Amino acid sequence: MLTLALGGSALTAAQALNIRVLVVSAPQLTVRLPGTSAPAPGTLAVPGVSPAPLPMNAWSVGVQGDNLTLNGRDAGSSTLYLPPSPGSVVEIAAKPYRGGVLLRAISGSVQAINVVDVEDYLRGVVPAEMPASWPASALAAQAVIARTYVAARINPALPFDTCATESCQMYGGLKAEKPGSDAAIRATAGQVVAYAGRPASTYFSSDSGGYTASSAETWGRDLPYLPAQADPYSAGGPRARWRLEVSAAKVAEVAARYRVRVGTLNSVRITRASLSGRAQEVTLTGTGGVTRLSGADAGGFVRSLGAASSRVTLSGPVGPNTPLVVEGAGAGHGVGLSQYGALGLARQGQDHLHILGFYYPGTTLGVLAGVPDSRPVLALSRPLPTLAPTAPLALTGSHGE
Repeated sequence: MLTLALGGSALTAAQALNIRVLVVSAPQLTVRLPGTSAPAPGTLAVPGVSPAPLPMNAWSVGVQGDNLTLNGRDAGSSTLYLPPSPGSVVEIAAKPYRGGVLLRAISGSVQAINVVDVEDYLRGVVPAEMPASWPASALAAQAVIARTYVAARINPALPFDTCATESCQMYGGLKAEKPGSDAAIRATAGQVVAYAGRPASTYFSSDSGGYTASSAETWGRDLPYLPAQADPYSAGGPRARWRLEVSAAKVAEVAARYRVRVGTLNSVRITRASLSGRAQEVTLTGTGGVTRLSGADAGGFVRSLGAASSRVTLSGPVGPNTPLVVEGAGAGHGVGLSQYGALGLARQGQDHLHILGFYYPGTTLGVLAGVPDSRPVLALSRPLPTLAPTAPLALTGSHGE
Protein backbone atom coordinates (compact mmCIF):
# COMPACT_ATOMS: atom_id res chain seq x y z
CA MET A 1 0.00 0.00 0.00
CA LEU A 2 1.33 3.44 -0.90
CA THR A 3 0.98 6.30 1.55
CA LEU A 4 2.13 9.81 0.77
CA ALA A 5 2.41 11.85 3.97
CA LEU A 6 1.89 15.60 3.64
CA GLY A 7 4.69 17.81 4.89
CA GLY A 8 8.18 16.91 6.09
CA SER A 9 7.40 16.00 9.71
CA ALA A 10 7.60 12.28 8.96
CA LEU A 11 11.42 12.50 9.09
CA THR A 12 11.88 11.52 12.72
CA ALA A 13 14.80 10.65 14.94
CA ALA A 14 14.05 6.97 14.34
CA GLN A 15 15.21 7.50 10.77
CA ALA A 16 18.27 9.57 11.69
CA LEU A 17 20.73 7.38 9.79
CA ASN A 18 18.70 7.91 6.67
CA ILE A 19 20.43 10.28 4.28
CA ARG A 20 18.43 12.82 2.26
CA VAL A 21 19.94 13.13 -1.20
CA LEU A 22 18.74 15.69 -3.73
CA VAL A 23 18.69 13.62 -6.93
CA VAL A 24 16.50 15.64 -9.32
CA SER A 25 15.19 19.19 -9.57
CA ALA A 26 12.86 19.82 -12.52
CA PRO A 27 9.57 21.55 -13.38
CA GLN A 28 7.96 18.10 -13.66
CA LEU A 29 9.03 14.52 -13.00
CA THR A 30 7.60 11.04 -12.66
CA VAL A 31 7.76 8.91 -9.52
CA ARG A 32 7.09 5.19 -9.83
CA LEU A 33 7.12 2.21 -7.50
CA PRO A 34 8.58 -0.71 -9.49
CA GLY A 35 6.70 -3.95 -9.16
CA THR A 36 3.77 -2.59 -7.14
CA SER A 37 0.11 -2.54 -8.00
CA ALA A 38 -2.26 0.38 -7.79
CA PRO A 39 -2.88 1.71 -4.28
CA ALA A 40 -6.18 0.97 -2.65
CA PRO A 41 -8.80 3.73 -2.89
CA GLY A 42 -8.31 6.46 -0.31
CA THR A 43 -4.66 5.72 0.50
CA LEU A 44 -3.26 8.67 -1.44
CA ALA A 45 -2.67 11.89 0.42
CA VAL A 46 -4.89 13.74 -2.07
CA PRO A 47 -8.35 12.10 -2.31
CA GLY A 48 -9.73 11.67 -5.79
CA VAL A 49 -6.43 11.95 -7.66
CA SER A 50 -6.17 9.03 -10.06
CA PRO A 51 -2.82 7.79 -11.36
CA ALA A 52 -4.28 7.18 -14.84
CA PRO A 53 -3.31 7.56 -17.68
CA LEU A 54 0.17 6.74 -16.33
CA PRO A 55 0.88 3.16 -15.22
CA MET A 56 -1.10 2.38 -12.09
CA ASN A 57 2.00 2.65 -9.90
CA ALA A 58 3.26 5.96 -11.31
CA TRP A 59 2.57 9.64 -10.67
CA SER A 60 3.49 12.73 -12.64
CA VAL A 61 4.52 15.40 -10.15
CA GLY A 62 4.54 19.10 -11.04
CA VAL A 63 4.11 22.52 -9.44
CA GLN A 64 1.14 24.87 -9.39
CA GLY A 65 1.68 28.05 -7.42
CA ASP A 66 3.23 27.03 -4.11
CA ASN A 67 1.85 23.49 -4.18
CA LEU A 68 2.78 20.23 -5.84
CA THR A 69 0.46 18.61 -8.34
CA LEU A 70 -0.22 14.92 -8.89
CA ASN A 71 -1.17 14.08 -12.48
CA GLY A 72 -2.08 17.74 -13.04
CA ARG A 73 -4.23 18.14 -9.93
CA ASP A 74 -3.38 20.30 -6.93
CA ALA A 75 -1.98 18.11 -4.15
CA GLY A 76 -2.86 20.71 -1.52
CA SER A 77 0.65 20.79 -0.10
CA SER A 78 4.14 21.92 -1.02
CA THR A 79 5.62 18.61 0.17
CA LEU A 80 4.80 14.93 -0.25
CA TYR A 81 6.67 12.10 1.43
CA LEU A 82 6.89 8.43 0.53
CA PRO A 83 8.80 6.93 3.47
CA PRO A 84 11.36 4.16 2.98
CA SER A 85 10.69 0.64 4.20
CA PRO A 86 12.95 -2.43 4.34
CA GLY A 87 13.93 -3.36 0.79
CA SER A 88 11.91 -0.56 -0.79
CA VAL A 89 12.82 0.89 -4.19
CA VAL A 90 11.47 4.04 -5.81
CA GLU A 91 12.01 5.17 -9.38
CA ILE A 92 12.57 8.92 -9.73
CA ALA A 93 12.73 10.41 -13.22
CA ALA A 94 13.24 6.90 -14.70
CA LYS A 95 16.14 6.05 -12.35
CA PRO A 96 15.77 3.53 -9.49
CA TYR A 97 16.90 4.28 -5.94
CA ARG A 98 16.68 2.34 -2.70
CA GLY A 99 14.53 3.85 0.03
CA GLY A 100 11.81 6.48 -0.34
CA VAL A 101 11.35 9.98 -1.68
CA LEU A 102 10.54 13.42 -0.30
CA LEU A 103 9.07 15.81 -2.88
CA ARG A 104 9.21 19.60 -2.45
CA ALA A 105 7.84 22.49 -4.49
CA ILE A 106 10.47 25.20 -4.61
CA SER A 107 10.78 28.16 -7.00
CA GLY A 108 8.61 26.57 -9.68
CA SER A 109 10.43 23.23 -9.64
CA VAL A 110 10.00 19.86 -7.97
CA GLN A 111 12.87 18.75 -5.79
CA ALA A 112 13.04 14.97 -5.51
CA ILE A 113 15.01 13.95 -2.42
CA ASN A 114 15.87 10.28 -2.05
CA VAL A 115 15.58 9.24 1.61
CA VAL A 116 17.82 6.21 2.04
CA ASP A 117 19.74 4.33 4.72
CA VAL A 118 23.35 5.52 4.87
CA GLU A 119 24.79 2.09 4.03
CA ASP A 120 22.44 1.67 1.05
CA TYR A 121 23.35 5.20 -0.03
CA LEU A 122 27.02 4.24 -0.10
CA ARG A 123 26.24 1.35 -2.46
CA GLY A 124 25.42 3.97 -5.10
CA VAL A 125 28.34 6.27 -4.19
CA VAL A 126 31.49 4.15 -3.90
CA PRO A 127 31.38 2.59 -7.42
CA ALA A 128 30.49 6.01 -8.86
CA GLU A 129 33.63 7.50 -7.29
CA MET A 130 36.11 4.61 -7.69
CA PRO A 131 36.22 1.65 -10.13
CA ALA A 132 34.67 -1.35 -8.37
CA SER A 133 37.34 -3.59 -9.90
CA TRP A 134 40.06 -1.95 -7.75
CA PRO A 135 41.54 -3.82 -4.74
CA ALA A 136 39.37 -4.34 -1.70
CA SER A 137 41.40 -2.12 0.63
CA ALA A 138 41.25 0.85 -1.76
CA LEU A 139 37.48 0.42 -2.07
CA ALA A 140 37.21 0.11 1.72
CA ALA A 141 39.10 3.39 2.18
CA GLN A 142 36.76 5.08 -0.33
CA ALA A 143 33.74 3.67 1.52
CA VAL A 144 34.95 5.07 4.86
CA ILE A 145 35.64 8.57 3.52
CA ALA A 146 32.32 8.62 1.65
CA ARG A 147 30.50 7.65 4.85
CA THR A 148 32.45 10.27 6.79
CA TYR A 149 31.64 12.96 4.24
CA VAL A 150 27.90 12.44 4.44
CA ALA A 151 27.82 11.85 8.22
CA ALA A 152 29.30 15.32 8.65
CA ARG A 153 26.55 16.82 6.51
CA ILE A 154 23.45 15.37 8.21
CA ASN A 155 21.43 18.38 9.33
CA PRO A 156 17.69 18.04 10.03
CA ALA A 157 17.32 21.83 9.85
CA LEU A 158 18.05 21.76 6.10
CA PRO A 159 15.77 20.31 3.40
CA PHE A 160 18.41 17.79 2.29
CA ASP A 161 21.84 16.64 3.42
CA THR A 162 23.71 16.18 0.17
CA CYS A 163 23.32 16.06 -3.61
CA ALA A 164 23.98 13.38 -6.23
CA THR A 165 26.57 15.17 -8.38
CA GLU A 166 30.29 15.87 -8.16
CA SER A 167 29.42 19.09 -6.31
CA CYS A 168 28.84 16.74 -3.35
CA GLN A 169 29.49 13.04 -3.98
CA MET A 170 28.55 11.19 -7.13
CA TYR A 171 25.54 8.96 -6.41
CA GLY A 172 24.22 6.65 -9.07
CA GLY A 173 21.46 4.90 -7.16
CA LEU A 174 20.63 1.23 -7.52
CA LYS A 175 22.02 0.77 -11.05
CA ALA A 176 25.49 1.88 -9.95
CA GLU A 177 25.88 -0.90 -7.38
CA LYS A 178 28.66 -3.46 -7.85
CA PRO A 179 29.60 -6.59 -5.86
CA GLY A 180 33.15 -5.39 -5.11
CA SER A 181 32.10 -2.05 -3.68
CA ASP A 182 29.15 -3.63 -1.83
CA ALA A 183 31.64 -5.96 -0.09
CA ALA A 184 33.85 -3.01 0.91
CA ILE A 185 30.86 -1.19 2.39
CA ARG A 186 29.83 -4.23 4.41
CA ALA A 187 33.39 -4.77 5.62
CA THR A 188 33.61 -1.20 6.96
CA ALA A 189 30.03 -0.83 8.20
CA GLY A 190 29.68 2.31 10.31
CA GLN A 191 33.36 3.29 10.13
CA VAL A 192 34.28 6.97 9.74
CA VAL A 193 37.42 9.09 10.00
CA ALA A 194 37.19 11.31 13.09
CA TYR A 195 39.10 14.26 14.48
CA ALA A 196 38.43 15.85 17.88
CA GLY A 197 35.30 13.71 18.27
CA ARG A 198 33.69 14.80 15.01
CA PRO A 199 33.66 13.48 11.44
CA ALA A 200 36.78 14.74 9.66
CA SER A 201 36.71 16.66 6.38
CA THR A 202 37.67 13.73 4.17
CA TYR A 203 38.51 15.53 0.95
CA PHE A 204 39.91 13.40 -1.85
CA SER A 205 41.02 13.78 -5.45
CA SER A 206 41.90 11.51 -8.33
CA ASP A 207 45.69 11.85 -8.27
CA SER A 208 47.94 13.97 -6.03
CA GLY A 209 50.66 14.01 -8.68
CA GLY A 210 53.20 12.80 -6.13
CA TYR A 211 52.55 15.45 -3.45
CA THR A 212 49.31 16.15 -1.58
CA ALA A 213 48.16 19.73 -1.14
CA SER A 214 47.29 21.16 2.25
CA SER A 215 43.84 22.50 2.99
CA ALA A 216 45.48 25.81 3.97
CA GLU A 217 47.15 26.38 0.60
CA THR A 218 44.07 25.31 -1.34
CA TRP A 219 41.21 26.90 0.60
CA GLY A 220 42.85 28.98 3.31
CA ARG A 221 41.56 26.65 6.04
CA ASP A 222 44.33 24.99 8.03
CA LEU A 223 43.27 21.51 9.15
CA PRO A 224 46.18 19.65 10.77
CA TYR A 225 45.19 16.29 9.28
CA LEU A 226 45.22 17.67 5.71
CA PRO A 227 48.89 18.62 5.26
CA ALA A 228 51.06 18.99 2.19
CA GLN A 229 53.22 15.87 2.08
CA ALA A 230 55.17 13.73 -0.36
CA ASP A 231 52.99 10.99 -1.86
CA PRO A 232 55.17 8.50 -3.73
CA TYR A 233 52.29 6.01 -3.95
CA SER A 234 50.32 8.15 -6.39
CA ALA A 235 52.48 7.29 -9.37
CA GLY A 236 50.54 4.93 -11.59
CA GLY A 237 47.57 6.93 -12.80
CA PRO A 238 46.91 7.99 -16.39
CA ARG A 239 47.46 11.63 -15.43
CA ALA A 240 50.41 11.21 -13.11
CA ARG A 241 52.41 13.25 -15.65
CA TRP A 242 51.02 15.19 -18.58
CA ARG A 243 51.84 18.02 -21.01
CA LEU A 244 49.71 20.63 -22.77
CA GLU A 245 50.45 23.19 -25.45
CA VAL A 246 48.07 26.15 -25.14
CA SER A 247 47.73 28.60 -28.01
CA ALA A 248 48.35 32.31 -27.47
CA ALA A 249 44.69 32.99 -28.34
CA LYS A 250 43.51 30.57 -25.66
CA VAL A 251 45.85 32.06 -23.06
CA ALA A 252 44.61 35.56 -23.90
CA GLU A 253 40.97 34.43 -23.69
CA VAL A 254 41.52 32.89 -20.24
CA ALA A 255 43.45 35.94 -19.07
CA ALA A 256 40.55 38.17 -20.10
CA ARG A 257 38.21 36.10 -17.91
CA TYR A 258 40.44 37.02 -14.98
CA ARG A 259 40.36 40.70 -15.98
CA VAL A 260 44.01 40.77 -16.97
CA ARG A 261 44.69 43.88 -19.08
CA VAL A 262 48.34 43.90 -20.21
CA GLY A 263 48.03 44.34 -23.97
CA THR A 264 49.49 41.57 -26.11
CA LEU A 265 50.81 38.80 -23.86
CA ASN A 266 54.40 37.70 -24.27
CA SER A 267 55.13 35.89 -20.99
CA VAL A 268 53.22 33.83 -18.43
CA ARG A 269 55.18 32.51 -15.45
CA ILE A 270 54.54 30.93 -12.07
CA THR A 271 56.35 33.26 -9.68
CA ARG A 272 55.31 31.58 -6.44
CA ALA A 273 54.41 27.97 -5.71
CA SER A 274 53.14 26.26 -2.57
CA LEU A 275 55.02 23.61 -0.61
CA SER A 276 53.26 20.98 -2.72
CA GLY A 277 54.34 22.67 -5.95
CA ARG A 278 50.97 24.17 -6.87
CA ALA A 279 50.64 27.61 -8.40
CA GLN A 280 50.14 30.37 -5.82
CA GLU A 281 51.08 33.32 -8.02
CA VAL A 282 51.06 33.67 -11.81
CA THR A 283 52.68 36.72 -13.41
CA LEU A 284 51.45 37.78 -16.86
CA THR A 285 53.54 40.25 -18.85
CA GLY A 286 52.49 42.00 -22.04
CA THR A 287 53.05 45.05 -24.17
CA GLY A 288 50.90 47.10 -21.78
CA GLY A 289 52.27 46.08 -18.41
CA VAL A 290 52.36 43.33 -15.80
CA THR A 291 49.58 41.68 -13.75
CA ARG A 292 49.86 39.09 -11.00
CA LEU A 293 47.17 36.58 -10.13
CA SER A 294 47.48 35.07 -6.66
CA GLY A 295 45.82 32.51 -4.43
CA ALA A 296 42.69 30.90 -5.80
CA ASP A 297 42.90 33.04 -8.94
CA ALA A 298 46.34 31.63 -9.74
CA GLY A 299 45.15 28.05 -9.50
CA GLY A 300 41.92 28.85 -11.30
CA PHE A 301 43.80 30.46 -14.17
CA VAL A 302 46.00 27.39 -14.58
CA ARG A 303 43.03 25.01 -14.48
CA SER A 304 41.17 27.18 -17.00
CA LEU A 305 44.01 26.64 -19.47
CA GLY A 306 42.96 22.97 -19.49
CA ALA A 307 45.36 21.72 -16.82
CA ALA A 308 44.19 18.71 -14.81
CA SER A 309 45.70 20.20 -11.65
CA SER A 310 47.59 23.32 -10.59
CA ARG A 311 50.79 21.38 -9.83
CA VAL A 312 52.45 22.62 -13.00
CA THR A 313 55.35 24.38 -14.62
CA LEU A 314 54.91 26.91 -17.42
CA SER A 315 57.51 27.47 -20.11
CA GLY A 316 58.07 29.21 -23.42
CA PRO A 317 57.27 32.75 -24.53
CA VAL A 318 53.71 33.33 -25.68
CA GLY A 319 53.32 34.53 -29.26
CA PRO A 320 51.18 34.13 -32.37
CA ASN A 321 53.10 31.01 -33.38
CA THR A 322 54.43 29.98 -29.99
CA PRO A 323 52.19 28.12 -27.54
CA LEU A 324 52.48 28.17 -23.78
CA VAL A 325 53.79 24.78 -22.62
CA VAL A 326 52.09 23.48 -19.48
CA GLU A 327 53.65 20.42 -17.85
CA GLY A 328 51.91 19.02 -14.81
CA ALA A 329 51.36 16.18 -12.40
CA GLY A 330 48.16 14.71 -11.04
CA ALA A 331 44.48 15.51 -11.36
CA GLY A 332 42.20 17.43 -9.03
CA HIS A 333 42.83 19.67 -6.03
CA GLY A 334 45.18 17.18 -4.37
CA VAL A 335 43.87 17.60 -0.81
CA GLY A 336 43.43 14.46 1.31
CA LEU A 337 43.27 10.98 -0.16
CA SER A 338 44.61 10.41 -3.65
CA GLN A 339 42.58 7.66 -5.29
CA TYR A 340 45.54 6.48 -7.38
CA GLY A 341 47.67 6.64 -4.25
CA ALA A 342 45.13 4.42 -2.48
CA LEU A 343 45.42 2.05 -5.42
CA GLY A 344 49.22 2.04 -5.14
CA LEU A 345 49.10 1.37 -1.40
CA ALA A 346 46.52 -1.39 -1.85
CA ARG A 347 48.75 -3.06 -4.41
CA GLN A 348 51.56 -2.97 -1.87
CA GLY A 349 49.35 -4.93 0.51
CA GLN A 350 48.32 -2.10 2.82
CA ASP A 351 44.90 -2.33 4.45
CA HIS A 352 42.36 0.48 4.40
CA LEU A 353 43.31 1.72 7.89
CA HIS A 354 46.91 2.33 6.81
CA ILE A 355 45.70 4.06 3.65
CA LEU A 356 43.48 6.36 5.71
CA GLY A 357 46.20 6.92 8.30
CA PHE A 358 48.63 8.06 5.61
CA TYR A 359 46.27 10.53 3.93
CA TYR A 360 44.61 11.84 7.13
CA PRO A 361 47.46 11.79 9.70
CA GLY A 362 46.51 12.33 13.32
CA THR A 363 42.90 11.21 12.87
CA THR A 364 41.00 8.46 14.66
CA LEU A 365 38.84 5.62 13.45
CA GLY A 366 35.29 6.28 14.62
CA VAL A 367 32.04 4.35 14.38
CA LEU A 368 28.54 5.76 13.93
CA ALA A 369 27.03 4.73 17.22
CA GLY A 370 23.90 6.71 18.03
CA VAL A 371 21.28 9.05 16.69
CA PRO A 372 20.16 11.60 19.33
CA ASP A 373 18.69 14.78 17.86
CA SER A 374 18.68 13.14 14.41
CA ARG A 375 22.47 13.39 14.15
CA PRO A 376 24.95 10.52 14.27
CA VAL A 377 27.22 10.23 17.28
CA LEU A 378 30.74 8.82 16.99
CA ALA A 379 32.04 6.09 19.25
CA LEU A 380 35.79 6.60 18.98
CA SER A 381 37.99 3.54 18.99
CA ARG A 382 41.69 3.94 18.15
CA PRO A 383 44.07 6.22 16.27
CA LEU A 384 44.57 5.34 12.64
CA PRO A 385 47.99 3.78 12.04
CA THR A 386 50.85 5.84 10.68
CA LEU A 387 52.62 4.95 7.46
CA ALA A 388 55.97 6.46 6.52
CA PRO A 389 56.32 7.26 2.80
CA THR A 390 58.41 4.72 0.93
CA ALA A 391 59.08 4.18 -2.74
CA PRO A 392 56.11 2.46 -4.37
CA LEU A 393 56.25 -0.87 -6.10
CA ALA A 394 55.90 -0.90 -9.86
CA LEU A 395 52.24 -0.69 -10.82
CA THR A 396 50.97 -2.66 -13.76
CA GLY A 397 47.65 -3.33 -15.40
CA SER A 398 44.55 -1.24 -15.89
CA HIS A 399 43.90 1.54 -13.38
CA GLY A 400 40.34 2.44 -14.37
CA GLU A 401 39.21 5.99 -15.06
